[in-house]
Amino acid sequence: MSWHARLDLHYSRASARTVARHRHEGPLRILQSLWPEGESVCHNVLVHPPSGLVGGDVLDIQVRVDAGAHGLITTPGATRFYRSEGALAAQRTRIALEADARLEWLPLEALYYSGCQAHNQLVMDLAPGAELIGWDVAALGLPEAGQPFRSGRLQQHLALEGHWLERGLIDAQDSLLMDGPLGLAGHRCLATLFFACGSDIPRERRELALDRARELIEASALRGLAGATAPQPRVLVVRALAPLVEPAMNLMRSIRAAWRESLWELPANPPRGWAL
Repeated sequence: MSWHARLDLHYSRASARTVARHRHEGPLRILQSLWPEGESVCHNVLVHPPSGLVGGDVLDIQVRVDAGAHGLITTPGATRFYRSEGALAAQRTRIALEADARLEWLPLEALYYSGCQAHNQLVMDLAPGAELIGWDVAALGLPEAGQPFRSGRLQQHLALEGHWLERGLIDAQDSLLMDGPLGLAGHRCLATLFFACGSDIPRERRELALDRARELIEASALRGLAGATAPQPRVLVVRALAPLVEPAMNLMRSIRAAWRESLWELPANPPRGWAL
């Protein structure tokens, strides 16, 4: 039996507090709202009780953030795309931010099991002055558990409406992509961190963020496997390859913290669940 689950999550301002309201259909939930760093930032954990997607499953996630509100979304664990007999398993996320809104989209990694047929899509629509820090971390197979990514396909789609679009197709049977020096070069984790804005990022601010990211890359275990760029005036991107999830996620978390401090003048304040 396949599941089609939907979640609508809406952040708004109630005086000085950001509050979250949500509606859901099927097995997709938001746990209680938390304000661990004061009332202005509302933290939420997105939960999918079946714990993974199989062929035919679809998760539709809609996030809206009103003007002046600031939401943070993470997950309690990895999203798992299991082996499929042929049907596609899809997660489709659409995020809309009004003027001067902020969102942090920080799900833990997605695990793509050998034999999966997966589609992971994130589309962002940002009004002038809106800003978003987010990431996508993909792990192919479970090499440490002796379950390499020998078959299956992953389609990825990241977009800032009207300004930035990245699409990728990873096929386990494509040896040049999986193991070639111009592809993944044998690595099985790929991570993308982005700072997306509804207005062009001023040059000074852009260079400050890129410099902080590059400093952390140089000091990390992924030196030579990661880079920071500004592919478009409204987007900053950090990309990394890694043999396993942990070094990639550690780097993404450290740069997210640095960007939070340098771009928003906020402390790092990782979500509580990350410490478990």
